[in-house]
Amino acid sequence: MNTNSFAGKSVIVTGGGAGIGRAVALRFAAEGAHVVVADINSVGAQAAVEELTAAGGTAVAAVGDLSDQQVVDRVVATAVEQYGGVDILVNNAGVMDAMTAAADVTDAEWERVIRINLTAPFLLSRAVVPHMLARGKGAIVNTASEAALRGSAAGTAYTVSKHGVVGLTKSLAAMYRNDGIRTNAVAPGATRTSILGARPEPGHGPAALAAYTANFGRVAEVDEQAAAIVFLASDAASNINGVVLPVDNGWAAI
Repeated sequence: MNTNSFAGKSVIVTGGGAGIGRAVALRFAAEGAHVVVADINSVGAQAAVEELTAAGGTAVAAVGDLSDQQVVDRVVATAVEQYGGVDILVNNAGVMDAMTAAADVTDAEWERVIRINLTAPFLLSRAVVPHMLARGKGAIVNTASEAALRGSAAGTAYTVSKHGVVGLTKSLAAMYRNDGIRTNAVAPGATRTSILGARPEPGHGPAALAAYTANFGRVAEVDEQAAAIVFLASDAASNINGVVLPVDNGWAAI
């Protein structure tokens, strides 16, 4: 339902061209926000913008690899130039690994997963904080994972990257709690998305994890994750800061 809860707010959503990010962008736009859809996939980003604007929202695409500082600068500049600043950042873009155990992780897999899942959210957070400080208010929501809460939900690189996202979330929350900036994270369980990783091959990682990953339960829809993200960014969550919220149908409770 359109409540205009975010009327006039400037929001950056990474990975906004598909999956959870697209659902998040749609929710923000429906509630009056101006949305920058940031994605490495130009076709997906533009399609999302067209969908948002067709529904009466305001959106613009910003395309590129978000682990590149120049791309990050361009994304933030787009929000500032188009919409006057940055009120909310949703660090959602991410990639999976191949469920690889530590001894089998290649340098290429490690660097790609860490760069996209952890370095990019850091770079974006670093870039938007000064704009939020200037306004005296802001909200950052990071997409962590069930793999951020345990060691048995993904391979080594992905698990480490998402544990790092939790650390980034808590550090930002502690550092800027007195400056009006809140930072929280969601930890999605199994969700119906197109997140891509290398196809797991028979090996120690997939074999060791098989007994644990069978416990994930019902697969969530992307809008269920989006609802939690938008809530954490809203004034309804004004005293929630530094939280990692599992959105996993109770998987974290097992």
